Amino acid sequence: MKFKPMRIAFLSIHSSPIGELGTKDTGGMSVYIRELARQLANLGHQIDIYTRLNDQRHKTITDLYENVRIIHLKVGNSGHMSKLALYPYMRDFSQAIETFKAREGLHYDLIHSHYWLSGRLGSCVQNRWKAPHILMFHTLGAVKNLTGIGKPESELRIATEKKLARTCHRILAPTEREKENLIQYYDVPSGQIGVVPCGVNLDRFYPMDKKTARQQLGFEPDESIVLYVGRFDPLKGIERLLSAMSYLECHHRLRMVIIGGDGPQAPESQELQGLSRKLGIQHLVLFAGRVDQENLPPYYSAADVLVVPSYYESFGLVGLESLACGTPVVTTRVGVLENILKEGRFGHVVENGCPRKLAEGIEKFLECCEKLETKWAKLLQ
Repeated sequence: MKFKPMRIAFLSIHSSPIGELGTKDTGGMSVYIRELARQLANLGHQIDIYTRLNDQRHKTITDLYENVRIIHLKVGNSGHMSKLALYPYMRDFSQAIETFKAREGLHYDLIHSHYWLSGRLGSCVQNRWKAPHILMFHTLGAVKNLTGIGKPESELRIATEKKLARTCHRILAPTEREKENLIQYYDVPSGQIGVVPCGVNLDRFYPMDKKTARQQLGFEPDESIVLYVGRFDPLKGIERLLSAMSYLECHHRLRMVIIGGDGPQAPESQELQGLSRKLGIQHLVLFAGRVDQENLPPYYSAADVLVVPSYYESFGLVGLESLACGTPVVTTRVGVLENILKEGRFGHVVENGCPRKLAEGIEKFLECCEKLETKWAKLLQ
């Protein structure tokens, strides 16, 4: 079926798709935006991704892929700004986009905004541009507050999300559970929500030999490796994962590899390092820092199991990446993972995310790997 190629404006003002993955405001959403833009461009569409300039090394226009470019808007202070600090600059963002759009002589057929801040900007321009506005929240403030973890989300965010849910033309949710959250907490009509699961780039994430991956990363072949990949946010549950490790010390050459964070001196990193010392497991834990996405596959392949200990995930993209690399996943009941894991083979869903239950789930796969390694050792004698 023939279709007319569109010019689409992606809005992601608080987080750049080329920001440092694993840092405070750069995670799965940035991966999602990059990959979605790339696939739409492959179909012939032209994508402009608008984001805030928070790194002076970036040019105003960055060509990301063929037919995909990032437009950096000079709004607010230089450097990092918190999400709430960006809200008063909505008028400035709108004016900056209009100035660029007029200078380039652009017309957009569609607006696709990501996260509530960008959704607010999308609502400012949708009527002026006479273009449909599709919004993906990625996470919901009301659901985050229900967990009781971390700093509460503001009333401003929740009120804005409720208004956006009524005024945008279409909402995309990555799972049926997130669709149900939108209906329950924001009174969104079911017909306004489309469920489109996230995907994974199989040209990048695929199984590689575990021994080769471990040699590449400097890990020993007989280590039992538990992996975490993600941002250092209270909702991610890293604290209870570290606590779970204290129940697993009996395993031979146990190692916990933690990927992500804003560097060893960041407050979140210091707190996690302090907790590992308090638990007496600092010798088991490797804080590997942030790792570029193209360098993640060896870590997934080297691990015996990936753990997603989160209190809330709208999808759980790292779990999909791990499975694509052939590594099982132990997860709490969040996102899409419980629907795609084959119990006992591809992973385990922990009903209660307390440290002891997490440890029991992890132990299933460590024991399986140890038995397999023992069997191979006997065969090779």
